[in-house]
Amino acid sequence: MRKPDVPVSPTIDRSPVDDQLRGKAEAQLKAGTAPATNFGSVEVDALRLLHRLSNNPDYATDALKLLHELQVHQVELDLQNEEIAANERALEADLRRYQTLYDCAPLAYLLVDFEGRIIQGNRAAAVLFDVGLADLEGRPVETFLAPQQRPQLHDLLQRVASSGRRDSCVAMTGACASGHRTVQFLAAMAPGQDYLLLACYASADVA
Repeated sequence: MRKPDVPVSPTIDRSPVDDQLRGKAEAQLKAGTAPATNFGSVEVDALRLLHRLSNNPDYATDALKLLHELQVHQVELDLQNEEIAANERALEADLRRYQTLYDCAPLAYLLVDFEGRIIQGNRAAAVLFDVGLADLEGRPVETFLAPQQRPQLHDLLQRVASSGRRDSCVAMTGACASGHRTVQFLAAMAPGQDYLLLACYASADVA
């Protein structure tokens, strides 16, 4: 009777990171500290087959090698999943910190398109222009300025959009509850080059 072939694991090019992960998985298996795994139905069937073959002297060597490879591979997957989950938690924490920095910064920040329409603004920007936070989005920044001051902001945005270099200008707001304000605008191109970043602060109030 012909001896059935036992599949041999293919040779795969592995990076140093892969080798490090494998070493960690094998060490955990040897020490008995590998995390509990939930095998799927295919893996369970494979394990059962390999256990049966490992008890047969004709197949024991190859079956035990494959059994070990399957166990190591599963532990590697579990370790990768743990690392992915840890990275996601770290990214979420970083995002919360940056969101807090943006929302609660004492300086007014605006994200605007190349025509100066506000995409997003923070609380300090709403205070600076005497409007509610929800009233910033979609509104052209120039509407907060006195009509004769608007070309200065428009020119600033065009310069930065065309050159990609940071630039600034000074313009006076229109009348508001606290009177007119002289505002310094600092503009920069966003990393993705699809919108502009504006930092604004009032240098003086004029009744």
